[in-house]
Amino acid sequence: MEGAVIAVVGVAVLALLVLRSGIRVINQIERGVVFRWGKAQPSYRQPGITFLIPVADRMRKVNVQVITMPVPTQEGITRDNVSVKVDAVVYFRVTDPVRAAIEVQDYMFAVGQVAQSSLRSIIGKSDLDDLLSDRERLHEGLALMIDSPAAQWGIHIDRVEIKDVQLPESLKRSMSRQAEAERERRARVITADGEFQAAQQLANASRIMSDSPEALQLRLLQTVVEVAAEKNSTLVMPVPVELLRYFDRATKRMDQEIAKNEKSEGDARNAETLEAGEAGEAGEAGEAGEAGKNGTDTAE
Repeated sequence: MEGAVIAVVGVAVLALLVLRSGIRVINQIERGVVFRWGKAQPSYRQPGITFLIPVADRMRKVNVQVITMPVPTQEGITRDNVSVKVDAVVYFRVTDPVRAAIEVQDYMFAVGQVAQSSLRSIIGKSDLDDLLSDRERLHEGLALMIDSPAAQWGIHIDRVEIKDVQLPESLKRSMSRQAEAERERRARVITADGEFQAAQQLANASRIMSDSPEALQLRLLQTVVEVAAEKNSTLVMPVPVELLRYFDRATKRMDQEIAKNEKSEGDARNAETLEAGEAGEAGEAGEAGEAGKNGTDTAE
């Protein structure tokens, strides 16, 4: 009797051990691919506790998080014959754990190799200016090139980015000189444009002041006020040429008015003289007529 009890207990313990060996825990970031007698099951196990048939089942856990994979530096020649070194980074994740487990031996290594070959290919198809300035388009092209074979392995490429582009030192010096020359050219153009606009404004101001000399005097007084604000300065006021020209024009106008007045007075005196002469001739003629008349009367 005791032997039978011991046997039952032993069988129960053995059954518990077997059942315990079939219990597995799958984390939230993983999925379980079950192989039963070596054949993959079509559905994968979800996170939590799952049970496997002892001896018959084996499970492989597949991480479904986004994986960041740096791509080693690749050296290539661009389409415009410039030797460069480029490195990148790939972000991808497993979308089908069953295919990732059975379609490729090591999907991490496979994605890395595809990324390196695609990066070298994109270097040869692009110009140096595209690598330096138009990276968004290159990122999209790299993602498409890597995602095409990776989709067959149950992997989705989220993003591919070019991290750094290493240029030869001689090319760096040439680009630096080119950038410096371009900045100098822009500075000269801006300076010349400013001088041109200032010259235009000065020409407009000179025309206005030539039409109105008082404006020049007001500007001179304004400048004096601005300088006089600093009480520790000595102000020396030169006589402006425009002021002399103003006085010259005023003097000429006064001379013309005086000459005009003198001419008017001379004309008036001449007119009075003529009138007086005519009056004298008329008086003499009258006296002569009266004398003749008186002589005629006496003869009679």
